[in-house]
Amino acid sequence: MRVFVTGATGFIGSAVVQELIGAGHQVLGLARSEAAAQALAAAGAEAHMGSLDDLDSLKGGATASDGVVHLAFVHDFAAYETAGETDRRAIDALGSTLAGSDRPLIVTAGLAGFTLGRPATENDVPTTQARMSEQAAMELAAQGVHASVVRLSPSVHDQGDYGFIPTLINIAREKGVAAYVGDGVNRWPAVHRLDAARLFRLALEKGAVGARYHGVADEGVSMRDIATLIGRHLNVPVVSKSPEEAPAHFGWMARFVGMDAPASSTLTQQQLGWHPSQSSLLDDLEMGHYFAG
Repeated sequence: MRVFVTGATGFIGSAVVQELIGAGHQVLGLARSEAAAQALAAAGAEAHMGSLDDLDSLKGGATASDGVVHLAFVHDFAAYETAGETDRRAIDALGSTLAGSDRPLIVTAGLAGFTLGRPATENDVPTTQARMSEQAAMELAAQGVHASVVRLSPSVHDQGDYGFIPTLINIAREKGVAAYVGDGVNRWPAVHRLDAARLFRLALEKGAVGARYHGVADEGVSMRDIATLIGRHLNVPVVSKSPEEAPAHFGWMARFVGMDAPASSTLTQQQLGWHPSQSSLLDDLEMGHYFAG
């Protein structure tokens, strides 16, 4: 299969590209720069010049492919609604190109917003506008496009991670303490980047129209355990912050750090035969590469 991958040179996308090539697929990766095009060529993929807000380039990539994995997103939390709207337009453009065929479109969404007091399952439906990507994919599926969604854990971990966990480590370095909110028993799901990459491939190859799949290996790692490990590696105290103190300490991360959002991937594993095999989040942190430098 010839697969068009957006976000192909990113932290997760680069692993997806390798997973697809390793399984015998050809990859056409979206590249915004000559450096990105060179990185794709070095990885064994073909570059397709364009960007997330260049809808013609997205349509061209989808037209030239047998399926699409959409990973690109503008990670600007200060303008999250704008980023979400950009993503919705991109998904609509990809879907309009694939309409009338059985070529699959895999859209990336997240699990950070599910606060149900129990592990979120693939059958749970989001209700907030923060879920524009998933809503756009489901609307396309209802129109007959072979669209499905991979919901990723808030922590996708491995060497090269630049997301939530490195941000927590940087805050602990800056503030001189590793903190959690309240009693710290609130939980985050997590998945290793290589396990996530395999899930995207299986969703592409075997996914059902309108399906939601969960990229979850650790159903819920407590924030206190994460903070304790960070404190030990940085040799700084581990402290609790009240919900009122959290915004001053964590900044934009405060709304995530206090969130209890466990999630299950039981149905995903049953439906796709996906079984995470890489290290857990805490084991990955224990290896030390998150604290190098």
